[in-house]
Amino acid sequence: MTQSRPAPSSRVAIVTGAARGIGAATARRLAEDGFAVAVIDLKEDDARATVEAIEAGGQRAVAVGADVGDGEQVQAAVDRIAAELGPPVVLVNNAGVTRDNLLFKMTDADWDLVMHVHLRGSFLMTRAVQKHMVDAQWGRVVNLSSTSALGNRGQANYSTAKAALQGFTKTLAIELGKFGVTANAIAPGFIVTDMTKATAARIGQEWEPYVAARAAAIPVARAGQPEDIAHTVSFLVSEGAGFVSGQVIYVAGGPRA
Repeated sequence: MTQSRPAPSSRVAIVTGAARGIGAATARRLAEDGFAVAVIDLKEDDARATVEAIEAGGQRAVAVGADVGDGEQVQAAVDRIAAELGPPVVLVNNAGVTRDNLLFKMTDADWDLVMHVHLRGSFLMTRAVQKHMVDAQWGRVVNLSSTSALGNRGQANYSTAKAALQGFTKTLAIELGKFGVTANAIAPGFIVTDMTKATAARIGQEWEPYVAARAAAIPVARAGQPEDIAHTVSFLVSEGAGFVSGQVIYVAGGPRA
C-alpha cells in the first residue's frame, strides 16, 4: 500500500548554506509557508540566528552543522533531522563558496573546493534525502545554479559547477518523477549578498558604486535581493508546482543579467 502523503503543515524542509543570504531568506520563507525547517551550515553556531528568527515567528526549526561534501556528515545530519523534525521531503541545495580567479591563476585547491561544496554537496544531500521523498511519494528538490553557468570571467570553477547542477537537476527530474518528486534549478543573477560583496572586493571596486553599476545593466533596473530567490523557491516547492520539473528558472531581472 502506498503511504499517505504528508500534510503541508507537517512537511519538513532542509536548506543548506542557510546561515545568511539566500539560504537564510529561503529558510525563513519556507517556515512562513508552514514547513518545519532544518538550517544546515558548515558550523552549527552560524545557523542559530536563522533558527531563532524562525522560532520567533512560531515555527519549528533546528540548526545543524555539516560539511555537505562529506558523506558521513551528510548522512548523520539527515538522520538527525528526520529524528528531530520528521522525514524531510523538501531539499534546497544552496550551500556554496567562491574561489574566483583567472584560469592561469586558479589553483587545484580553488577548483576542488568549489566542486566539493556545489556539486558533491548537492549530490550527497540529494542522495541522502531522496529516500524520504520516495517513501512519502512526494518531494521537492531545488538546486541553486547561477547565471554564471552561462560563463563568467574569473569563475571557471564556479561557472562549471553551476552549469553541471543544471544537468544534475534534469536527471533527477527524470529519475524521481514517478515517485511524485520534482526537481528544478534556480539561476540567480546579481543578488546582494556577502558573496557578491566578496566579488566586488576581489576586483577592487567599492560596494555601493558596484551595486549601482550592476543594477543599471539589469532590465528591471534594480539589484536582486535574497527574498527574490526565496519567493521562487516557495513556488517550486508548493503543491501547485507539481507539474513543473526539470526546469532552470533564471531569476535575474531579465533574460541574462
